[in-house]
Amino acid sequence: MMRRGEAGDDTVEIKEHPRQANTPVGSPPHRSQLQNQSVFKNWKPWIVPLFVVVNIAVFIAVMYVNDCHTNSGSCVVPSLGRFSFQPLKENPLLGPSSSTLEKMGALDVNRVVHEHQSWRLISCIWLHAGVFHLLANMLSLLFIGIRLEQEFGFLRIGLVYVISGFGGSLLSALFIQAGISVGASGALFGLLGGMLSELITNWTIYANKFAALLTLLCIIVVNLAVGILPHVDNFAHIGGFLSGFFLGFVLLIRPQFKWINQKRCPPGYIAPQAQSKHKTYQYALWVISLIVLITGFTLGLVALFRGVNVNNKCSWCHYLSCVPTSLWSCKSQQVYCQSTELGGQLELTCLSNGKSNMYDLSNNDSSKVQLLCAQLCS
Repeated sequence: MMRRGEAGDDTVEIKEHPRQANTPVGSPPHRSQLQNQSVFKNWKPWIVPLFVVVNIAVFIAVMYVNDCHTNSGSCVVPSLGRFSFQPLKENPLLGPSSSTLEKMGALDVNRVVHEHQSWRLISCIWLHAGVFHLLANMLSLLFIGIRLEQEFGFLRIGLVYVISGFGGSLLSALFIQAGISVGASGALFGLLGGMLSELITNWTIYANKFAALLTLLCIIVVNLAVGILPHVDNFAHIGGFLSGFFLGFVLLIRPQFKWINQKRCPPGYIAPQAQSKHKTYQYALWVISLIVLITGFTLGLVALFRGVNVNNKCSWCHYLSCVPTSLWSCKSQQVYCQSTELGGQLELTCLSNGKSNMYDLSNNDSSKVQLLCAQLCS
């Protein structure tokens, strides 16, 4: 008989049937030897703290490149020198300018599709828009990720984090094709999705199953609900969550108890026989999830690089990212730019904030110019 009190409790009680009198000579282990045996390895977390350090280091590097003290007239906390923050009306999160984030690898659909910079689907998850954005995501990563890495190890949790971040970027690029996007939120929601599927596929090892499920569902629903506010990329959250959910069935699977008993049975005791390491429903979920992941990522990438605007295929999907109310509007503010052709380059000046930039355009397609204008004015 085995019982596991909660997700992080790796101690179980093992009771087996003793051998008969005609079994080989040998004293059976004392009862205390059958209790509190460690069944699942307790990993020492290091990849999640490393991810936190990398995100902080990248943010410092972005602020160094941003150099507000030199490039802008007025900065927040000017005593920090080149690490000072952009004016609050430009970036209320205490961070760099949008042009710096774009230069450092922010998700820009135009560059991904037309300039073949697909690496931005990964690089954007290591960038953050400001100090508040960075702190919120890193605290969440430590709170969620440490516990998961202790249970499943660095390789599986690292894969869930990175692949979920990629899935969030992919869904965001399919629906939000103007402006830039940064942040680790998609990867974090992937860890939440992995926690949910891990609870489902390892259902039998939890003592308080429904309490754990209800608690986790409440956390997920609340976090996704926040995403319907304006200026929050909920498509990255949804894409990361779905990726992590299906990855959990593939990577975060536990062996069944009979198989563990058979492998861990002390000398002098007979363990119940296990036909296979995993249960039938675990194998079924593993196969289905792997198929869904491969199909989803393949179709998403094909649609992205063909320039498909998924909003034209789904008239209601935009409500998943923002629901208009009497308190706010979800409509993007119309932006206007002044354009000047200088040789083979196009200079755009945003009329709302006065920012200017030069672009190399082989053909001045109006939709591409409007997209660049929106990014410049964001």
